[in-house]
Amino acid sequence: MNDSANSYDVVVLMEEALTEVDAQQLHSLHEEIDEPVRYHLLLPIVDAAGQIEAGIGSLGAGDLVATPTLALDPQEIENLRAEERAAREDQLRRSIDVLAALGRPADGSCIQDEPIAALAARVAEIDAREAIILTRPHVVSEFFHLDWTSRARRKLGVPVLHLLEHETFDEQAEGYGEEGVTGL
Repeated sequence: MNDSANSYDVVVLMEEALTEVDAQQLHSLHEEIDEPVRYHLLLPIVDAAGQIEAGIGSLGAGDLVATPTLALDPQEIENLRAEERAAREDQLRRSIDVLAALGRPADGSCIQDEPIAALAARVAEIDAREAIILTRPHVVSEFFHLDWTSRARRKLGVPVLHLLEHETFDEQAEGYGEEGVTGL
């Protein structure tokens, strides 16, 4: 549990590693805050092996003939999962480092839980002041309010800001009209 009386804690749920642009934008959002700002990063681990298995299973799904069963070697599946975990942990370390280079302390974790549940748990655990969701544009899920941001706003009792990864505020405002930076 953080001593929230002494810091302004922000939980950031992100799809990919932070770039310098992403980190500078996060930093700029909190420059005027008098309290020390601390970021708590959450980076989901994608189950690559599960996606491959699902893809193989759907190869013949439209056919009237039964789909051939193609199984991956269990060791190959475990190797894929280990590679994905290592890649995501490296992305998390790089993200923490890029914030540290701007003088912003950060910690983080790779998560395997459902992202919004993990976000809600972390916000509650540290009594965070706000949550930021950093993603690529997801037009269809955003339209139907099934995206991370919409789901988080329904679940959390703190302001939720949605930013697009790897784009400046100006690029977000110009390129996506209603999308991009969404209200607090």
